[in-house]
This record gives sequence, C-alpha cells and structure tokens, in this order.
Amino acid sequence: MMTFQEIKKSFLAAIWFMFLTFPIMVIKVNTIEKTIEWHWWRMAAVGLGAFGLSFLWRYLIRRKEAGKRKAEVGGEDKQTLVQRLLSNPRFYLPGLIATAVMVVAFPFVFSLYQTNIMITALIYVVVGLGLNIVVGLAGLLDLGYVAFYAVGAYSYALLNVHFGVSFWMALPIGAALAFLFGILLGFPVLRLRGDYLAIVTLGFGEIIRLVLENWNEFSFGPSGIANIPKPGLFGIDLNLQQSTTFIYFLMIALALMTIFVVRRLQDSRIGRAWIALREDEVACQAMGIDKTRTKLSAFALGATWAGMGGVVFAAKTTFINPTSFTIWESIIILCVVVLGGMGSIVGVIIGAMILILLPEYLRAFSEYRMLIFGVILVLMMVFRPGGIISDVRRTYKFEGLGNKTENKSQ
Repeated sequence: MMTFQEIKKSFLAAIWFMFLTFPIMVIKVNTIEKTIEWHWWRMAAVGLGAFGLSFLWRYLIRRKEAGKRKAEVGGEDKQTLVQRLLSNPRFYLPGLIATAVMVVAFPFVFSLYQTNIMITALIYVVVGLGLNIVVGLAGLLDLGYVAFYAVGAYSYALLNVHFGVSFWMALPIGAALAFLFGILLGFPVLRLRGDYLAIVTLGFGEIIRLVLENWNEFSFGPSGIANIPKPGLFGIDLNLQQSTTFIYFLMIALALMTIFVVRRLQDSRIGRAWIALREDEVACQAMGIDKTRTKLSAFALGATWAGMGGVVFAAKTTFINPTSFTIWESIIILCVVVLGGMGSIVGVIIGAMILILLPEYLRAFSEYRMLIFGVILVLMMVFRPGGIISDVRRTYKFEGLGNKTENKSQ
C-alpha cells in the first residue's frame, strides 16, 4: 500500500508542475482581437496527469527496491522471462524453428519498404555486436565508433569510383581498413579510461567526419558519392526487388557469422581478458594480462565489424555523404548495446530491432516519436539498468579436496 507521505509527495509534484506550465497551458493571448483566453481545464489535466505519473513512478520504484531486497535475502532468480524461455529446451527449439521460418519468408511476405527497414536493422545488429566487444566486453566507452562505419562505407565507394572495385572485393578491404584504424585509435588511448576515453574517441569520430566533409579532392566533400553499385550475384542482372532480397539474405548470413565469431571470442582467452579488463583494469594487469594488447585487440576487432557494416550500408543506399556519419549514429549504436544489455549477444539483437524498427513504425506519431523514444530509454535505465537481457556473470564453485577424499573413502 502507498503511504500518506508518498501521496503527499506526488500531490506536491503535481502542484509544482501546474505552476511551471501555467503560462504555457492556461493563458492564450489573441493578438488580433487583443483578448486573453483562459483554459483552466488544461491546468486541471496537467495536474491530474502529473499526480498520476508521479504516483505510478513512486509505486514502481518501491516495487523495484522490494524485489531487490527479496532477491538479496532469498537468492531469487533474477532471470527475465526471455532468458528463462531461451534456457528452456521445450521453448528453445520450437522458437528457433519459428524464427528461422519467419526470417526466410520475410522478404516474400512483406513489402519492399519493410524489407529495407529490416536490412537497416540487421546492419545495426552487426555494427552493434562489434561495439559490444569494445563497450560490453572490454568496458571501453567509445563515442566515435561511427568513424569505423564511415571508413568501411567510403572505402567501397572510393575504390569503386577510382578503381572499379566490386562489392565482394571491397567487403574484406573495408574490414581490413577499419581494423587498421581501430589500432590507430587504440594507441593514443591506452592510458585513458572513463570520461577521458569517451571524449578522445568522440573527437576521433568528429575528425574523420570533418576530413570527409572538407577534403573535396579525396572524398568529394558534402556532395557525397552517388551511383554506388549494389552487390552482384554471379553477374546476373537483378531488378530492385531481387537486389533488395539478395542484400537481405546477405545481411542474415553476415549477422549469423558475426554472432558465431563474437560468441567464440567471448569464450576464448582474449574474451576472458576483455572481461577482466572491464571489471578491474589494475587487477587485470596485476594478474599478468597484457593490457596494451587486450585494448588494441578490442578496438581493432570491434572496428572490423563496423567496417563491414559500412560497406553493406554504402551498397544498400547507393549514395553516401558525411552527414550519414554524425555523432548521432554513434549514440544510436551505443544505445543499441546499452538497451539490449552490455555483453549479451541476444540483448544486442533485440535492442537493434527495437531502436531501429520502433521509430519507423511510429511515423504516424512523428511529432511524439522522439519523446516516446526518450521515455523508453529513461524507464529502461531506471528499472533495468543491465538492459533487456543482462549478461549473466559466470561463477565457479571450488568444492575443495576434503569432499573428494570423503567421496573416495565411501
């Protein structure tokens, strides 16, 4: 039950909100007829809405704290419904089969517009899993990740314009160039962490964008590069529908490969080194882990997937310019990782689908969709700071030699 003190706080919050919005919501001045209209019902609506939202907010906060105390005392399982379903064999196999059927049938059931949206979401899945290596596993806050995305896109566009390089040749070249740029970024930030690391990577991303925007002889400046060829299929001429379907299945294959590689990296020796670096950098170095190599590998391998995503983005849109690679793109990719769950592969996939598909399907509410987007992020960070599917920390239990001796004697 809500206490009288909480009801009082909600009432005071409603009064204060009514006072702040009074000049905007209540008073309307007609400059033509020189009259003033008073809309008192709006003030009442603001008060009731503020009281209800404040009441609901305090109730949810109280529920969250009560659940946290209960989990600490009773050791309650903190897994979400999605995590329980994924770990249950009865739901896992049918769900996997249903997902595979839906993925294969998607471009043949839905329109060209829907398929293009899904391709964009899959690109963000691949790029988000790359950033998940840097932020989620290694714990290095990178706000300039879009720079590697731009390197991949411009590598394909420029190589095609000047040398006629095809998409299939540009895909590994873009990944290799992004890998190289990841190493170049990694060296200056080896001694940085936290906010300082974020500021330096943010500056790196802006430097790349400004170079592309102002170096007209190299990157064609703000005009960008048009008529970038789409990926071919054994020299077969594809129309727009067929080409879009082919890019869709190409992104499915690239996403599956990314999931497999990132999963293997996560369970490998270098993956455990990344997690150790994220948890405690000093302890990580004290245990003999090479901090320099660990950081450079995280930046380089994370950038590789951004480079491949950039090549596919250039092929999909057939036109790129520097405005496609602003800091807002870095923030969106970071939101995909944080919202889905840092370190969680399934979480990043779900986060990408939500953040890319939701704005497109809310175009009917174009005036309010960014507000809805912001509210969702705030609620997630307050009530599920670990993301939709938080990464489960692995625990190891040492049974001791005494138990083994006892078992042998029996």
